[in-house]
Parts: sequence; C-alpha cells; structure tokens
Amino acid sequence: MEVTTNGATLSLAGRFDVRSTSMVREALYAHIEARTGDVAVDLSEVESIDATALKVLAAATKIMERDGRQLTLRGCSPALRRIIAFTRLRRLVQVERGAITA
Repeated sequence: MEVTTNGATLSLAGRFDVRSTSMVREALYAHIEARTGDVAVDLSEVESIDATALKVLAAATKIMERDGRQLTLRGCSPALRRIIAFTRLRRLVQVERGAITA
C-alpha cells in the first residue's frame, strides 16, 4: 500500500485490506489532524478493499463530522461503489464519481 498526500487529498494505491489498515489509519488520522477543512481520500489506484478498510473510512468520517467537516471518497471504481452501497456505508460517506485530477 502506498499513501501520498497532495493538499487536502490523501491518495491510496494498492490493496487496502487487513494488512494495510493500520498504516492507512495512522496516515489518514494524521492527515485529518493536520488539515482544518474537508479531506478527500482518492481510491482510484486501490486494487481491492475489504470490510476492515471500510471500517477505517467509516470511523474517519465520524471524526470529521464531529468537527463539522466532510470526508469525501474520490476515484471509486464501479465495483467499490457497489460494495459501499451494499454495506450501507454510502449513508455515511460522500462519494465522488471521478478520479482526482490534480
């Protein structure tokens, strides 16, 4: 799993699963803490995702909401959007259709 930042966006690449969730959680929480506004997570380069990873995104969303901010998922593939809808995470997170452009 590769984690990079570009402004308010945290970009992930690779497999987002039980093996990488602790690393992503640490990076995501540090990114949230360092920013004062909304945060985006770009998932366009994520190869696969599991339930543990979805819980990390859900928890981060709740942290952001408590501060009056928003976490947005970018670059979700059709398969990932289906998983988000199936798990009802869609009620919690904001999902953009297109991948981040810059």
